Amino acid sequence: MSDRMRDTTAERLRNYRSSVFDEASALARRFEAVDLGSGTPDMPVTASVAQAVSDAIAVGRNQYSPVAGTLALRQAVAAHGARFYDQRIDPVTEITVTNGVTEGVYAALASFVDPADEVVLFEPCYDSYIPSVQLAGGIVVPVALSAPDFRLDSAALLAAFSPRTKAVLLNNPHNPTGKVFSKAELEEIAALCRRFDVLVIADEVYEHVVFDGRRHVRFATLPGMAERTLTLSGAGKTFSCTGWRIGWAIGPQRLQQALERFRQYSVYCAPTPLQYGIAAGLALPDTYFAELAAEYQARRDLLVRALDDTPFHVFRPDGAFFVLASFAPSDYGSGGECCGVLARDVGVVPVPLDTFFASLGRAQDLVRFTFCVRRELLATASERLARMGGGAAAPLSSVTLPSC
Repeated sequence: MSDRMRDTTAERLRNYRSSVFDEASALARRFEAVDLGSGTPDMPVTASVAQAVSDAIAVGRNQYSPVAGTLALRQAVAAHGARFYDQRIDPVTEITVTNGVTEGVYAALASFVDPADEVVLFEPCYDSYIPSVQLAGGIVVPVALSAPDFRLDSAALLAAFSPRTKAVLLNNPHNPTGKVFSKAELEEIAALCRRFDVLVIADEVYEHVVFDGRRHVRFATLPGMAERTLTLSGAGKTFSCTGWRIGWAIGPQRLQQALERFRQYSVYCAPTPLQYGIAAGLALPDTYFAELAAEYQARRDLLVRALDDTPFHVFRPDGAFFVLASFAPSDYGSGGECCGVLARDVGVVPVPLDTFFASLGRAQDLVRFTFCVRRELLATASERLARMGGGAAAPLSSVTLPSC
């Protein structure tokens, strides 16, 4: 009998790689580089939000909340929707608190998608989307958002819909492109969802990170979409507490009932005292949210200026935390190799975009930089990027982001 252990990993997981963000962070540590790969915001948590968590712990709010979340947070989410979007939401029947938005996406797909159902999404897309659809048994139907303007192609959108389409997974503002969908584009998507009787899972976690005077349009507020949209958002990006893992799903009661049935057998509920902290955060004055967007716009501008003076071609984002940059394939063999060389020779690490596409090889000339780090780190990164100059990139060597 052999002493070798067989691979006990489930077959459905064997084709998925480790996190590209963890790999980028490891590369940054190896070369003492500035990590511009992770989308982890580097701002302090507002004192009143932190105090609300401490107060909740002090008075004993330390046990399980209901699966749907504390009523205090659900009421705060409903009030936030009324304040910013004039949306009427029943906090008792139309909100579920999730363990962040990534968990909300996974739970929604697991709750609504059956094997062989088709899910339309817009690529490049956040790297958890495709595995989450596939783990639910669904079939990914990508619609490309192509550089330089990442405009929605009407013909491609229409071609993606069929009688097998169960859901659209929409991220707006969009990670990783920084695109903010126009109202006309959103209405075009909505019209097809009504025509084909399709559910929309709308990830709007960057709703308060939009620039240059733009306003976020909540998809569920479009005509006829409230009854067929599950709006996902969360605290991590808005209150700089991604480790708290507090998100929420807003939508009609029939969708909440399905989510509750799935989540009671998985994560059950989100951390109770942290929910009280985010309830306090959602009640912060409008100036908090305006200043948040202004601060990130300033950081965006700093990074874009630095990248404009390099050999990269830069795509200026309208929202979210990220700047995409492309390079000549003759200069960089792949996104992974580009990240590796930048870490070693420049001291800055972005992430390659291959895991943001359904088809490998679609993003060989794209990398993503984040600007949600402190301004001091952005200044350091800018100084290092200036060493590249604006001409052709130097010849590359063999340092490559692992697994890329």
